[in-house]
Amino acid sequence: MSHPRSLAAALVAAATLLLVPASSQAATKQLYVSVGDSYATGYQATGVRQGRNTTNGFAYQIPGLARRRGYDLQLVNFGCGGATTASMLTQTEPCHPRARGPRGRTWGGRTQLGAAERFLRRNRDRVALVTVSIGGNDVTKCAVAPDPIACVGEAVATLEKNVATIATRLRRAAGPKVRIVGITYPDVILGGWVGENPNQALAELSVVAFKQFINPALKEAYAKGKARFVDVTAETGAYTPLDQTTTLAPYGTIPVAVAKVCELTYYCEYRDIHAKTAGYRVIAEMVAETLPRRRKAR
Repeated sequence: MSHPRSLAAALVAAATLLLVPASSQAATKQLYVSVGDSYATGYQATGVRQGRNTTNGFAYQIPGLARRRGYDLQLVNFGCGGATTASMLTQTEPCHPRARGPRGRTWGGRTQLGAAERFLRRNRDRVALVTVSIGGNDVTKCAVAPDPIACVGEAVATLEKNVATIATRLRRAAGPKVRIVGITYPDVILGGWVGENPNQALAELSVVAFKQFINPALKEAYAKGKARFVDVTAETGAYTPLDQTTTLAPYGTIPVAVAKVCELTYYCEYRDIHAKTAGYRVIAEMVAETLPRRRKAR
């Protein structure tokens, strides 16, 4: 008969072996850090000037898409609704609970960028991906400016400088190997072609603003931090010539580019700049496709 102490030791050893696979699996889970504005928090409209943050946002969709490419990601979301490039660098007041995404992180005594930097440094060996969604709130004011293009030009100068600082600091905190991806936005102002108080001239100008000012500035700024840039504006069809038309209820015959914005965002319906679930899906897919494929462990 085995000695009681020997039997107890054997049982402890067996229990330890049973726990190893679970511990190993937990250790392989990598972190995905999201920073930015209400696009990062997954905000969606429920009516005119009404809405909430949801798990339909692109940041929440990315882990599932990344799994197909061999990644097991856990989202850590520092996004805060209403954030601008300036507030990311200067605002130390904690993000209000209603402005955070589901399970979103907040900060106190630090800026959003500072909190993200601290997390990245502490978890550098586990972070696989960082996404940045910022700049939209810097330029949305220009939609009601007397000279929208001049307004965009001025706003973009500040945006480019701040985004370059944000991207560079994130790169420094994350290290050289982490994939950092900066996003731009659908050209929601194209949706002003239809709906309440339509403004087709402004809709046309918005395409110029994105194509010639906003996106080139963002691309150059992210490059300074050795970050990828995904052109969501192009992917969501904004640059399709406006003489190419289609039919979309209840608007009738409209430009294809406008129809696409109506289908992917809430602007046509509610004059809300945020994406529907399908719109966020486009962004999530673009980000996931930047991740190198990994072989599945056997």
